Amino acid sequence: MSLSFCRTVFVLLICVTIMSGASSVRAQSQSATDGSKVSSQETKEPLVQNYKLSKEKLDRAIAYSRIRNIFHFASVGYSLVLLFIILSLKTGPRFRTIAEQVSKYKFIQVFIFVPLLLLTIDILTLPLDAYRHTFAIKYDQSIQGWPSWFQDWTINEAINITVSTFTIGILYFVIWLSPRRWWFYFWLCSLPLMVLAVFATPVVVDPLINKFVPLERTQPLLVSQIEQVTQHAGLQIPRDHIFEMAASEKTQTINAYVTGIGSTKRIVMWDTTVKRMTPPQVLFVVGHEMGHYVLGHIQKGLVFVAVISLVLIFIGYRTLHWVLRRWGNRCEIRGVDDWASLPAMMLIVLIFGFLTEPVFNTFSRYAEHQADVYGLEVTHGITPDGNQVAAQSFQILGETYLEEPDPNPLIKVWLFSHPPINERLAFAAQYDPWSKGESPQFVK
Repeated sequence: MSLSFCRTVFVLLICVTIMSGASSVRAQSQSATDGSKVSSQETKEPLVQNYKLSKEKLDRAIAYSRIRNIFHFASVGYSLVLLFIILSLKTGPRFRTIAEQVSKYKFIQVFIFVPLLLLTIDILTLPLDAYRHTFAIKYDQSIQGWPSWFQDWTINEAINITVSTFTIGILYFVIWLSPRRWWFYFWLCSLPLMVLAVFATPVVVDPLINKFVPLERTQPLLVSQIEQVTQHAGLQIPRDHIFEMAASEKTQTINAYVTGIGSTKRIVMWDTTVKRMTPPQVLFVVGHEMGHYVLGHIQKGLVFVAVISLVLIFIGYRTLHWVLRRWGNRCEIRGVDDWASLPAMMLIVLIFGFLTEPVFNTFSRYAEHQADVYGLEVTHGITPDGNQVAAQSFQILGETYLEEPDPNPLIKVWLFSHPPINERLAFAAQYDPWSKGESPQFVK
């Protein structure tokens, strides 16, 4: 958990991304444009019942998983130490003084203090981000060159600082208005911010980082096949809301996702996925992603985050007052309403965010499993051998992302936002309520 993630949690009270691009798969042979209808592969392939890797791939998957897991926990430790140093060196009070010298008006001070503090923190955590990209390249998760990577980092930095400055400004304005109940009023303010973030991200933020074109321009046949699934799902997504993203400029991995809400709702296929997967696999991925919308996972996720964040912000409010009573004078923090209290708030959020990762990831795994079930059911009767299509997709997904077959149970609970590939594959291979005379869970 980096400080950038911590700040995102802080300004929007979203402690984990509930809905990430979920089921990514890679094709074994034919292109999505082959043929005029969805069909199974001509050649017979061995049935996939369990997730297995060759010895070479297994060794790489274990090595990659270990370094990724160690890096996650080490980055939390690094971030904690960094915030303690910032508090000890009284960096917040120094920046506060600069802001107050520039202007006596607080609505101007926020545009001095917050960017100074956040840019300092992000520059000091830049080596972590760079190292993460280094081992992503080493393990074939990224092919993005350093100039392009730094350009993306700069764009993200500008977006994050801009959003954070306005949000933190709202926070301190609420603190000044209501010193005793600011935690509750800020939580109320955060609710429309969360909805706005989900609504605006696909049309405002995403195009700044990646290139998108309507999928119908490049893959009209695939769009027609996707429409068969959307109609079966009873989900209305116009053709001009199905996009292809130019992921191949930065990665060899594969993905697809549904994003946005209301008029910004859209399906996004990575071009790597379109080029490397079979039509049935594409449709299973789309079916999975549609499950998130049809089953209301975005709305449920927002409610879940809102409820948990209300509890966390109240506990954080009490903790912050305790911290400032004990160490506020030593750190030259005048009070909660002082700009210099922001590093202390970020420290508390970082700790709470880390400790609640298992809670949010458990919810996410539950939603992802439901989406897997939905994907199997909504494509049943549309794609032949649906169970094997899904099982092969998970096998390829695991190989692509170097997921080890038998992850540590603690790592699964703490870090996995999706069920492990071995569990997803085994379930997909065996799920068959139709032959047993049972009723499907979601698609009747």
